[in-house]
Amino acid sequence: MSDDPSWLPPLMLLSDHSGDWSVYVDAIYERFREDLITMQPRYAGKWVRCRRDPIFDGKYAGFWHCISEGNDEASRTPDLRRCERIGWVRAVIVNAETSNEISAWRNTRYGESRRLLWFREEYLVVLAERTRRNDGFQYLQLITAYQTPEESRKRKLRTERDLAGA
Repeated sequence: MSDDPSWLPPLMLLSDHSGDWSVYVDAIYERFREDLITMQPRYAGKWVRCRRDPIFDGKYAGFWHCISEGNDEASRTPDLRRCERIGWVRAVIVNAETSNEISAWRNTRYGESRRLLWFREEYLVVLAERTRRNDGFQYLQLITAYQTPEESRKRKLRTERDLAGA
């Protein structure tokens, strides 16, 4: 979009990689690795880390969660819209505290405290609060990131955000 903020990177398209899935997935993983592992971002004063295990095809589990969908971890389906926006994950995290286009709030899911970062009610990044057992180090773990085009999901997220006072 022409009205996207300057901090939002362009989409990474499959067509820009000759339509070759293996070349494409390696390219988007490299972007993910650079953005979220090599140049680890911070949000709310905490480091954001990615789930490593299980590693599949040499790529972190957190990566697969950001580019695919499904309830069964072993059989998630790649989602091209998620793949195209892999560069948005870091951009939303590092701009969440300064951009008025990103809503941020906390919720609890599956007994854990999470932080939700919602860009323009169209793209959601989910971070879980974690504490390392051996030394008490606190960090945020990237859980997933995805588009939110469905109006029913938007209504649910709006209600949750508004109740949280974000």
